[in-house]
Amino acid sequence: MTIRHLRIFVTVCQCGSITAAARQLYIAQPSVSLAIGELERHYKVRLFDRISRRLHITEAGRRLYAYASNIVSLYGEMEERMSDKALDGRVLTGCTITIGNRILPGLVRRFNQRHPRVGVRAFIGNSDGVERRVLEGDLDIGLIEGVAHQSQLQAEVFLEDQLVLLCGEGHPLWKREEVRPEELMEYDLLLREKGSGTRELFDSAMLTRELVADPKWESVSTHALLEAVAQGLGVSVLPYRLAEPDLASGRLRRVRIADMDLRRKFYIITHKSKYLSEEAQAFLEEVRGTAAHIPPIPAE
Repeated sequence: MTIRHLRIFVTVCQCGSITAAARQLYIAQPSVSLAIGELERHYKVRLFDRISRRLHITEAGRRLYAYASNIVSLYGEMEERMSDKALDGRVLTGCTITIGNRILPGLVRRFNQRHPRVGVRAFIGNSDGVERRVLEGDLDIGLIEGVAHQSQLQAEVFLEDQLVLLCGEGHPLWKREEVRPEELMEYDLLLREKGSGTRELFDSAMLTRELVADPKWESVSTHALLEAVAQGLGVSVLPYRLAEPDLASGRLRRVRIADMDLRRKFYIITHKSKYLSEEAQAFLEEVRGTAAHIPPIPAE
């Protein structure tokens, strides 16, 4: 038996006649009669008594109707949901602290406005942690600072960024426009922990000048570092986008490091072997459009 047989049978029960059912289903009356006859032969029961040209459902017919009505209803719901183009599921994403603080909230808000039935679950940590979770298949999409280190990952740029040297009012560098890299060794450095994209870029830039940073503070919390700089405990090198509110308010000042290029890129990373659902693909497209919603970094 097919769902077509059951749908015809249910419609006949609800309409009370072959003629009315055929009209409602937009099929020929003999086709309705044939389907009912095939059902009766299949189950070896009589579903309707024909008395005075009217149909009267039998006890066997009532039993079949109890099942068939539910089956037809559930099938209709399945067809509707499966043909519904609105996405309905979840996306597992992870990002670094800078991106989690300054980029992810607006990104998810815009995505939710377009796809309100899709949930976004997020992990926020350092670049190494995000890479590891993407590699292990725990995340669909990772957003990191700097390049990916694993060959199993594919990466694409979605936003430009830059690290800046920050100091607080009263610090010896507060009135300076520029400082040489080697001068930084004279001051207390408050830096991100090893494993973060921010620390990796700064350490690499210093090593090209045969300088090794020996930070007084190392922290996974950029907010702790920003507050420490504002309190005059030292200087830090952090992403401009993360320090932007403090720079705008005047709590912190940006000082140029001579002949040191600290520009970088934010990357989308995915596992080369992982299947991305339609929901994850939609989120990926939202990430790719991020630059249109983020102001560029002003020149020093």
